[in-house]
Amino acid sequence: MNEDRKQETYIIRNIQRDEADIYWPLRLEALKTHPEAFGASFELSVQIPMKEVQERIHNEPDDYILGAYTTEGTLAGMMGFKREYGLKLRHKGMIWGVYVAPPYRGSGLASLLLREVLDRGRHLEGIKQINLSVVTTNESARRLYERYGFEVYGIERNALEVHGQGYDEAHMNYFYTEHSTLNDDITTGGAL
Repeated sequence: MNEDRKQETYIIRNIQRDEADIYWPLRLEALKTHPEAFGASFELSVQIPMKEVQERIHNEPDDYILGAYTTEGTLAGMMGFKREYGLKLRHKGMIWGVYVAPPYRGSGLASLLLREVLDRGRHLEGIKQINLSVVTTNESARRLYERYGFEVYGIERNALEVHGQGYDEAHMNYFYTEHSTLNDDITTGGAL
């Protein structure tokens, strides 16, 4: 990781529909270079028309794709959030599609994105927990989530299969009520 990247300032904001041409190449890069980390496949995703990609980009308080942009406008990383639908599920949200482009890894970018999603979730009425899944071979991502208070509640063996190779996923959740002290530390910049 380039030392200059640690000093770089990022603009964290929702990816807009008219930025599909910026978002989609990064998403395809993620799917192609790390097929074991995503349920979606590069092979099928690359065939999706840009109009459909645009329709998949939402900008609701409980359904969005957060982007981390450099000051030059390069999309360096992303993290999706979606609230569950249904009367009995609306207390949960899920994080999906997390990816940081290689030149920006190690700069704390994933942490900035996660902090923003957790902070936004805290302000969504009725949200009590956020769930995510991470392939067990991605130790750095798992450590990041654990540092923010996510806990593993189960391991799904052979959750994904890529080119005949099985990959396990750790299912993790974060409960706002149990981590209120950690939330305060994250918001004020302490403890991490």
